[in-house]
Amino acid sequence: MVKEQKIIESNKEDVIVAEDVGVCFDARSNNDDYKSLILNMFRRKEKAEAKQPKKIWPLKSISFKGHQGEILGIIGSNGAGKTTLSKVITGIIKHDKGYLNVDGKVTALFSFGMGFNKELTGRENVYLNGMMLGIDKDLITEYIDDIHEFSDLGDFIDQPMKYYSSGMRARLGFSVASHLQPEILILDEALNTGDAKFSRKAAEKMKELVQKAKMVIIVTHSLRYAQRNCDRLMWLDKGKVREIGDPKTVVKNYRATVPKPVKKKQSLKLSKTITTIKPNPVIEAKNLGVSFQLSSGEFWALKDLNFTINEGEVVGIIGHNGAGKSTLCKVMTRILSPDSGTIKVHGETSSLLGYGTGFNPQLTGRDNVYLNAMLLGIPKEVIDEKYEEIVEFSGIKRAIDKPVKHYSSGMRSRLGFSIAAVLKPDIFIIDEALSTGDLAFRQRATERIQEMMDRAKAVVIVTHSMNFVEKVCTRAIWIEKGRIRFDGDAEEAVEIYREAMGVSKKPKRASLKKAKKMNQNVVK
Repeated sequence: MVKEQKIIESNKEDVIVAEDVGVCFDARSNNDDYKSLILNMFRRKEKAEAKQPKKIWPLKSISFKGHQGEILGIIGSNGAGKTTLSKVITGIIKHDKGYLNVDGKVTALFSFGMGFNKELTGRENVYLNGMMLGIDKDLITEYIDDIHEFSDLGDFIDQPMKYYSSGMRARLGFSVASHLQPEILILDEALNTGDAKFSRKAAEKMKELVQKAKMVIIVTHSLRYAQRNCDRLMWLDKGKVREIGDPKTVVKNYRATVPKPVKKKQSLKLSKTITTIKPNPVIEAKNLGVSFQLSSGEFWALKDLNFTINEGEVVGIIGHNGAGKSTLCKVMTRILSPDSGTIKVHGETSSLLGYGTGFNPQLTGRDNVYLNAMLLGIPKEVIDEKYEEIVEFSGIKRAIDKPVKHYSSGMRSRLGFSIAAVLKPDIFIIDEALSTGDLAFRQRATERIQEMMDRAKAVVIVTHSMNFVEKVCTRAIWIEKGRIRFDGDAEEAVEIYREAMGVSKKPKRASLKKAKKMNQNVVK
C-alpha cells in the first residue's frame, strides 16, 4: 500500500482546511424518487433494498489544506469521492462529521455545462449562470464580450444550447466561470471534452486566475493534464485521502495501482489488424450536409461529407470542439436529418452520446438500465438475462439501487457504456462517452470495444483522446469546420492532427499539404 505523503507546509495562507471530514448517505432513503415507482414492475424493490447497508460513507476522514495561489488537482478512480468532495466544498452537500473551513466564495463548474438551459441561447445562459453565481448583471455585461471571445463560439453564442456539442458547452461553461472574478474555482470534469487547443488556453487562464483569486481545484481523470498543470495532487481512494503532494510522484503511485491489461490474441488487436475489415458498407455518406439558421445567416455544421465505413472497422472521429463531430453522430443515429446529400446506415445503431445522456436522475441505476435498454429496442427478457453482466462490468454494484442524481459523472459514464456494450449492438456509436472514465475502466472499455468487433458491424468513436484513437481505431476521420480534412490510417491521422495543433510527438514526415486525403475512403 502506498504510504500517505505528508502535506507540504506552505508560507501562504490556508484557503481550505478540512479535518476528518465525512459524508454519509442513507442507502434506503428514496422518498424523493417517486418516478421510480413506474418501473417497479421490472424489479423487486424490497428484495434489492434489503441487501443494501443502511449507511454509505462516500467520504471518510478527509483531511487536507488548500493553499493561497495554488492549483490543486484531485484524482482517483470513478466513485472515489471526488465529486462528493467538490460538492461539500461548494456547500451543495453538508458534511456529516469533521471540520471544514472555506475562506472565500466558491464558483464551481460540474461536468460540461451543467446548469445550462438548452432552450436558451449561449448568451442568455451566460447571464443566467452568472446571476445564479451571485454576479451582478452589470458586471456580466462588462465581461460578456471577453467570455464570447474566449469561448470561440462565434455566431453560436446567440443560438439555443440544444444545438451545442459537449465541447462547445464545456468551453462556454469554463469561460463564464473563469471570467466572472471567482475567488475559489472548482472544475469537476469540466474540461474533459475540450480539444487540445482549448485545454492549453484554459491552463493559461487558470494560471492567470490564481494570481488574482485564491485557488483553483481541478477534478480530472487526465493524469497527464493534472501533472502538467497542477501544483499539488490529492489522490482519493474509496472516500479517503490516499496520498497528497508532488504531482509527478502521486501520478506514478496511482498508475502503479491500475490493473495491467490482459494480453489478447493477435486477432483482437484491431487497431493493427486491418485484414479483419470486410468490403461490406455499413455506413455510406454522399455529399452529406446539415445546416442551421443562425442570426447571421445559414450555417453549415456539416458540408459535402463523403465516406464509407465498412464492416469490421473501428473509426475515430477527431477535430476541434464545434467541428461537427456530434452533429455527424446525431445524423448517423437518425436524431437529425441531412439537409443535403444522403446517408445510409445498414444495421441497428446503439449510441452513447455523452456520458449518461438519457438517464433519468430521479430513477435508480437499476431502473435506468431497463429504461435505456428498452429505448434501444431491447426486449425485457434479454435485459433480465444480461442485467448482472451489465452491473458487474460497470463496477458500481454498491450504488446500483441509488438514484442516478447521486452518481459521479464517471459512474454515469461507466453504466452508460456497460448498457450499450453488453447488449450487442450492430453499430456502436460513442460520442465523448468515455471522457470521464478512470484509467482502469478505460482499459477495460478498450478491450471490450475490440472484443465487440467479433459480433458488431462497426464502432464509431468521437473523442479528443489521441492516445485512445491510436490504440483502438483502425481508421480516423478528421473533421474541421464541418468538412473532412483527413480520412485514413488512425496513427497517421493523429500525427497530422497533432502537427496542426503544434503538439506533435514525432518529427514531421510529410507536410500537411501532402498528407491531406480529402474525402477519400482509404479502406477498399
